[in-house]
Amino acid sequence: MTQIPAHIRIPAHIDSLQTLLAFVGSFLESQGVGQERLHEIELAMEEILVNIFNYAYPDRLGEVEITCGLDDSGGLQVEVSDRGIPFNSLSRRNPDLQADIAGRNIGGLGVFFVKQLIPAIRYRWEEGRNILTLPIDPAALL
Repeated sequence: MTQIPAHIRIPAHIDSLQTLLAFVGSFLESQGVGQERLHEIELAMEEILVNIFNYAYPDRLGEVEITCGLDDSGGLQVEVSDRGIPFNSLSRRNPDLQADIAGRNIGGLGVFFVKQLIPAIRYRWEEGRNILTLPIDPAALL
């Protein structure tokens, strides 16, 4: 397995997106995650990061941190955190996909999609940080 940095902290700005995705992708590739699963995780990460860029720091500049590693049981894990306004996007109700498109609320599909790609995703607010923990099952595919 390749040794790579396990932690990155950079400005929470759209210009940082590719750097952050490459960081996570490099870690997951070094751990043997296949390309199809890697692509799914990158889609989920993009949704999470763009939401942070757009909403976490409405009145100031901020940072986003990503830590990649192993959880207590040895499974792969990616943790995304920011010091923006407290917000648990996972608490939103899933959209009614059976409803007529004209009757649906705007938004919510991205978070729903993330929960489909990484069903065990968890949120917590701790020490002034929003923290999303993404347990990664390398074999799970949507």
